Amino acid sequence: MTKLSRLASTLLALSLTATTAVAAGQERAPAASEKTTTANMPGFDDGPYLRYTADRVEARWVCDGKPVERSFPAPRWPVVVPAQCGHAEPVSVRAPAEAEAEASPQGVERIAALSDVHGQYELMVQLLQNNGIVDRKLRWRYGRGHLVIAGDVFDRGPKVNQALWLLYGLEQQARAAGGAVHLLLGNHEIMVLANDLRYVNEGYQRNAGLLGNSYVELYGPDTVLGRWLRSKSVIGQVNDLLFVHGGIAASYFESGLSRAQINQRYRATLGTPKTVWQQDPSLMPLYNGKTSPIWYRGYFIDPALTQDQVDAIAARLGVGRIVVGHTSHQRIGSYFDGRVIAIDSSIKNGKYGELLLIERGKISRGTPDGKRLPLTAGEALSD
Repeated sequence: MTKLSRLASTLLALSLTATTAVAAGQERAPAASEKTTTANMPGFDDGPYLRYTADRVEARWVCDGKPVERSFPAPRWPVVVPAQCGHAEPVSVRAPAEAEAEASPQGVERIAALSDVHGQYELMVQLLQNNGIVDRKLRWRYGRGHLVIAGDVFDRGPKVNQALWLLYGLEQQARAAGGAVHLLLGNHEIMVLANDLRYVNEGYQRNAGLLGNSYVELYGPDTVLGRWLRSKSVIGQVNDLLFVHGGIAASYFESGLSRAQINQRYRATLGTPKTVWQQDPSLMPLYNGKTSPIWYRGYFIDPALTQDQVDAIAARLGVGRIVVGHTSHQRIGSYFDGRVIAIDSSIKNGKYGELLLIERGKISRGTPDGKRLPLTAGEALSD
C-alpha cells in the first residue's frame, strides 16, 4: 500500500470514528424512510448561534438561506442580542455558565416536568402556555415553581435552537421570581456534543455548512449554548423526586459515587468518543447503552424487574419517586405502584404530548389544551 493510500484509509477511519463518537445503545440508527430529510424542502431560518470572545459576543444566523453575522460589545453582562431570524425573541446573554452547584431543593409546592422535546418547539410552547408555566409572550409565570426538562431537546425536529433559547431565557426569569428551570442532559444532548449526528435534522447540517462550521462546532465550549449545556447535570432532585433521562438501574450503585460525583464525571467527560469510554471501566457505567442513566429502559422492558427491586433502588437514592423520559409512551404514566413516572409522552412526533404537574401534593397530567388529567397506570411495553 502506498503512503497516499494509507493516509486516505487513516482519514476515512477517523471520519467514521467521529460520526459514531458516542454509544448508540439500543436506539438504532434511523432507517432511510425515518430520517428527517430536507432534500425537497426549503431551508429554514436559523439562529442565533452566539460565541464568546475576549470582549464581545459574536452572533450568526442563517436568514433566507444566507449567513448573517453581527458583533456585540460585552463590557458587562447581560448583553442583549436582538432577534434577526430563527428564534423570534431577543436573547439576554449572561456571563459564561459555570458548573451547576449540586442541590436538592425541598418544599417546592409546584413542579412541572416534560422530556424528549426533540425540536418540537410549538408543541412545547403550547404545553407551557396552556398549563400556566409561561404567558402569551413566553415569559415565566410559574412564580416559585420549578420546571424540569428531563433531557433530549436535541435532534429530529427543526426547532431545537428555539427550544434551547427559550429555556435559557426562562432559567434566568424563573430564578428572578424565586423559581427554577432544571435542564438535564439526555442521551441526545450527549450524542451531539460527541459528534454523533445521526439524528440531527438535515436542515441544521445544511445551515452549519452555510456558516462554515460543523454542527457540533455551533455548540462548542466557546459558544453561549455550548458552555451552558456543559454546565448541566444528568441527574437532579426536587423534593423527593429524582429526575433522570433514562433511569437508575441497580448497577448504578456499584461505582460507590455520589450523585454529585457522577454529575461531575459526566461534565468532565462530555464528548468522549465511544472507542475511548468502551475501554475505560470508570466511564462504561455512564455511557453504555443498556444500564447507564441516559440509556436505561429497564423499568419498561425488563420482565424480571420486581416491585421490591425498584423500591430498593428508590430507597438507596433516598427518594419517593423516580421520574424518567427516554422511553416513548402515548401519555405520561405511573409504573411500579407509582414509584416510577414515565414522562416521555412522544412530543417528538409533534402531534400530542403531556406535562407532568405536581402541585401542592396533587399529581396530574397537563394536556396541550390545558386540561388536567389524573395520573394513571402506564401502558405495557415490550422490548
